[in-house]
Amino acid sequence: MQYRNLGKTGLKVSEIGMGTWQLSGKPWGWDDPDEQESLRALNRFVELGGNFIDTAYVYGRVEDETVQTSEEMIGKFVKEKGIRDEVIIATKIPGKNRKWPAWKNVSISEVFPNDYIEEMVDASLKALDMDTIDLMQFHVWQDDFVKEDGWKETIQKITKKGKVKHWGLSINDYQPSNCLKTLDTGLIDSVQLIFNIFHQKPIERLFPYVKKHNIGVIARVPLDEGGLTGKLAEDTKFTDEMHPTYFSPERLKELVPRVDKLKELLKGEAKTMVELALRFILFFDEVSTVIPGTRKVKNVEANTAVADGRKLSASLVEELKKHVWERNFYVDLAPSMKDQGYVEI
Repeated sequence: MQYRNLGKTGLKVSEIGMGTWQLSGKPWGWDDPDEQESLRALNRFVELGGNFIDTAYVYGRVEDETVQTSEEMIGKFVKEKGIRDEVIIATKIPGKNRKWPAWKNVSISEVFPNDYIEEMVDASLKALDMDTIDLMQFHVWQDDFVKEDGWKETIQKITKKGKVKHWGLSINDYQPSNCLKTLDTGLIDSVQLIFNIFHQKPIERLFPYVKKHNIGVIARVPLDEGGLTGKLAEDTKFTDEMHPTYFSPERLKELVPRVDKLKELLKGEAKTMVELALRFILFFDEVSTVIPGTRKVKNVEANTAVADGRKLSASLVEELKKHVWERNFYVDLAPSMKDQGYVEI
């Protein structure tokens, strides 16, 4: 396992991290998980040198409080293994209004009121059964929030109390530049964003900025919600709620021919589509870690094997840049969201 700096935090994070949205509880839209398999996957990830675990307060959280959440499962696992000093735990504060994404012209007072920020930090600390969180991220964001100072004072106060070591943003999907003014405050150490072969917009403006200012980058959705695994066909049927929404029959007819063209590039540098997708992201030094969502041991083993320090050739990366397929998933589903300011930035 190879490691990279998480910006200026001083933390060394594994190139392949572990996304845990689907790890426990009843994740929105996913099939119910096998929690024992999830635990085996988590254990295998750590055995193979993985140390960056990304979760969120809402992952697996349902009205039935007897159901274990992602934070609770991770906290129990870390405590039982006695590995708190060996792993880096990142979690997220959901917006109080529970709106994803963060809409333009909505005040931060509706999304992240000052008292609420600390309340949610305390809630995550309790669920994780930990004294401090390595990286606390705002689960939604838009740059207009920077105009108000309450959140800035609040996070500095929380940091001084020792509850959180570093702060990050999990920014709106498909809006990789909707955070630059906030990063100018110097209070944010990392940005989590969508970055994959199809969605390459972060390269244009965000990557030059984070390189100059030493901001960590956490790449999410590296496999395009499964589209870049190479396993989907035009007649694929799904058993969960999420994928049929994201990959409608019409979308599959667009996706499959594009992936087939990518498969033609599978030669000596990558043997599978998953390997190609992950190696593409890790080619960029601006990226600190990639967090594919994983709950099976075999996928943990395949993903972590990519973090071997070997990079794709520059010529192959240039070829992959020609396969951009920018889509605004949310606006496709609900055109009215465009009126709320949810457009690409």
